[in-house]
Amino acid sequence: MQSAIALPFSQTSLTRSNRVLGSTGSIFSTPRSLQFCGLRREAFCSSPSNHLTLRSDRVRIRSTRFQVSAAATTNGAPPKSFDYDLIIIGAGVGGHGAALHAVEKGLKTAIIEGDVVGGTCVNRGCVPSKALLAVSGRMRELQNEHHMKSFGLQVSAAGYDRQGVADHANNLATKIRNNLTNSMKALGVDILTGFGSVLGPQKVKYGKDNIITAKNIIIATGSVPFVPKGIEVDGKTVITSDHALKLESVPDWIAIVGSGYIGLEFSDVYTALGSEVTFIEALDQLMPGFDPEISKLAQRVLINPRKIDYHTGVFASKITPAKDGKPVMIELIDAKTKEHKDTLEVDAALIATGRAPFTNGLGLENVNVVTQRGFIPVDERMRVIDGNGKLVPNLYCIGDANGKLMLAHAASAQGISVVEQVTGRDHVLNHLSIPAACFTHPEISMVGLTEPQAREKGEKEGFKVSVAKTSFKANTKALAENEGEGIAKMIYRPDNGEILGVHIFGLHAADLIHEASNAIALGTRIQDIKLAVHAHPTLSEVLDELFKAAKVEGHATTKTVSEKVAGDAKIKLNMNEDDPRGPSDNEKQPSLSKDLIVRSTSMSSFVEDIYARVMFLVSRVFV
Repeated sequence: MQSAIALPFSQTSLTRSNRVLGSTGSIFSTPRSLQFCGLRREAFCSSPSNHLTLRSDRVRIRSTRFQVSAAATTNGAPPKSFDYDLIIIGAGVGGHGAALHAVEKGLKTAIIEGDVVGGTCVNRGCVPSKALLAVSGRMRELQNEHHMKSFGLQVSAAGYDRQGVADHANNLATKIRNNLTNSMKALGVDILTGFGSVLGPQKVKYGKDNIITAKNIIIATGSVPFVPKGIEVDGKTVITSDHALKLESVPDWIAIVGSGYIGLEFSDVYTALGSEVTFIEALDQLMPGFDPEISKLAQRVLINPRKIDYHTGVFASKITPAKDGKPVMIELIDAKTKEHKDTLEVDAALIATGRAPFTNGLGLENVNVVTQRGFIPVDERMRVIDGNGKLVPNLYCIGDANGKLMLAHAASAQGISVVEQVTGRDHVLNHLSIPAACFTHPEISMVGLTEPQAREKGEKEGFKVSVAKTSFKANTKALAENEGEGIAKMIYRPDNGEILGVHIFGLHAADLIHEASNAIALGTRIQDIKLAVHAHPTLSEVLDELFKAAKVEGHATTKTVSEKVAGDAKIKLNMNEDDPRGPSDNEKQPSLSKDLIVRSTSMSSFVEDIYARVMFLVSRVFV
């Protein structure tokens, strides 16, 4: 969960925009160069004194500098000189992403790790779980006799070696962990071993008595499995995801407490390997975090046909591990009335009730920071907020520890955003543009708002909400794979074409979602993206049809490439026409059609590019 990085110190001076707290204690920051990441510009342009400069797809705000008052002047004075430009506590995916970006920006960086590089994701989360899911996907396909016969294939009974499957997951985690470690070492990052904590302003302690300083500090300590009260975990028959990924056994009957991402993925693995599964869900429906329409379809495909039953609206008030020949005992009570409802006897129980931030022992009291349910409070720029509601200078927190969005890639994006800030370019990350995926078979992916969330937002802000849908059954590539089960759904504003959310259930949904997430991040409107071309036949056409199915009142807001090229050609012609001297003898030529001019302009650029490449190769040969 923790780790360390370092580079040769850069002599380049880095300016940072200063900030100030208002008289009411609120922060009114208008950075000198604010890069918007998928957020509407008007949301940040309340001050008439701000001047917008539009360049390409970026919007920057120039304003006067402002200052941040110290959060805790009584916690010791910051050092005058520093060992590092940046220290990161925690070498998970978030810390690693921040470290690499810091190196790219020329910062001398250290990363502190008290366990192993890679954190939860690489060692006990997304990476090994995807190895197990790769196995379950193949097993599921081989076991589906009807599916194989539809291809004209005959396959004998499929089997598996449990230890071989476990080794595959472990080997993948080891490989990725080594890759992360080597990438940081190769770039000159100092990886410091030991538990890290904040000793005071711009000061960190790691190991027993090692103290180092830095201009800026990032906390990236991640999270651990959350285990509710009354549940006794023995690591054998009552387990968390940490234990399950080792696949030390495949029980005949396993209860999974929680039907979110973790529970769903493990149900896919266990049922493919022959287990019967019982879901225990506190809310009234399975998969409560997903769009309701997607949840219903996913339940019909992922739950009902498989060896899975479920109890909803109940708590597992007490779970006792198997011992002395007795099975695992699970006491169920009504989630509302708290009355006893049932007692289950199963071979094993997996606790998949979410994750809790790992923030104990970080020395937060030394900078007057009080956690909220274990999470470190931060603002939209990941700057840590102290117990008095003021910013702690030069201290940031990213990833699961701040609770904004508990996803590995979100942690990495937050880390990169912080590095942008400390190197003088303020940056606000739009969390609604960050996609999420559940790697079941088929997969589920989403970005932005669900339909109920979007409609609630529309009612509050006074705009209409529309929904467009497409089916995988109409996609040639999906049908070629005999995987036509699935839909794509987009929630949007029909008045201006803003994409509010996209949800996909189907083959490779986790890969398809990024076109939608990038559109939200870049502020691309439907009337523009529906003009994009997708290769045929590909699964990407599911998104193509989805965008085209939307009914937007406005037309395209940006010029197409062909319009730009034609415009450039027209400008070239007008230059000669407007010249009072008229065209020179060299310029006199028959009039050309616009299409021919466009082709000529494109071919000219192409030839020039080829010529430049050839001359470069020739120069290398003779040198």
